[in-house]
Amino acid sequence: MERKLTRKIHIGNIPIGGGSPISIQSMTNTKTTDTQSTVEQIKKLQDAGCDIVRLAVPDMDAAKNLKSIIDQVSIPLVADIHFDYRLALEAIDQGIAALRLNPGNIGSHEHVRAVVDKAKSKNVPIRIGVNAGSLDKKMLDRFGGVTAEALVESALEHVKILEDEDFHDIKISLKAHDVPLTLKAYRLMSERCDYPLHVGITEAGTERSGLIKSAVGIGALLAEGIGDTIRVSLTGDPVVEVKVANEILKSLGLRDGITFISCPTCGRTRIDLPRIAREVEDKLSAVKIPIKVAVMGCIVNGLGESRGADVGIAGENGEGILFRDGKIIKKIPEDQLVPELFAEIDRIVAERSNSSSL
Repeated sequence: MERKLTRKIHIGNIPIGGGSPISIQSMTNTKTTDTQSTVEQIKKLQDAGCDIVRLAVPDMDAAKNLKSIIDQVSIPLVADIHFDYRLALEAIDQGIAALRLNPGNIGSHEHVRAVVDKAKSKNVPIRIGVNAGSLDKKMLDRFGGVTAEALVESALEHVKILEDEDFHDIKISLKAHDVPLTLKAYRLMSERCDYPLHVGITEAGTERSGLIKSAVGIGALLAEGIGDTIRVSLTGDPVVEVKVANEILKSLGLRDGITFISCPTCGRTRIDLPRIAREVEDKLSAVKIPIKVAVMGCIVNGLGESRGADVGIAGENGEGILFRDGKIIKKIPEDQLVPELFAEIDRIVAERSNSSSL
């Protein structure tokens, strides 16, 4: 799909915009003063496929502890700053890769200039983040409430403050829990500027409801070519956010990885397909190569509907078949379907490994 070409910035070693691969972000929910817990969570996020992690920096104790975290991880970290410019200065001194900071909220021009000067000297980009729930009264009065236009104008006001200081290492987010509002805001911003966009649906909810809202909102924008980096915002374990974000990108062909194909079951199904599908999906998390795996309920349509899968299984009455590249390998009893499937996946992994080493 054709993507909107935006300016390129870098958060640590991760390029954002300019046609770069779409990166996945998340945020720790540990206390930033708790080094061990925060480092452990960051590593779990990275293992799940996260590219950039944001940390809350609510006070100077948190700001001064950033280096102890940065020194123990290999992923770029972003400091989330509100109101106190001194926290931004300290975060930069500690070695943070980027800031999430709205310059209109940190006080005087002198405060803004101090942050900008230090950010320039260390090549630290700034994300302008506008949320529907925190629009100022001026914008609400001007636009008659929370509107897409209000979100965009608020963000552009913050951007102008940075541009007036000759700072352009910027990305922008415009978030709301309302999906249509968010879509409209990002579409409008995409027309108004060429800064890279950080896309997400904020306060989306729990894994059950938030997953759907995030997939619809983020997926719709990415399908239109809008968005350079994404964050799925869910109540709970942030590792789940990363897994959902990965699935959104894979579903649009924007990231390689494991593609899992499973049919919805019907009256022809004669095996315990839901159980088998869950078991296969769980075990696939240990597979480290891009592969398409299918679990189908019957042979009648299984091979055709899973066409394009590298390997898969399809059920019959108490048994099933193992197939690879659309060709049947053998019949298998139901209780051996999963072990035989993963034995074949192991063979594929070994073959690809040997091929790449030649």
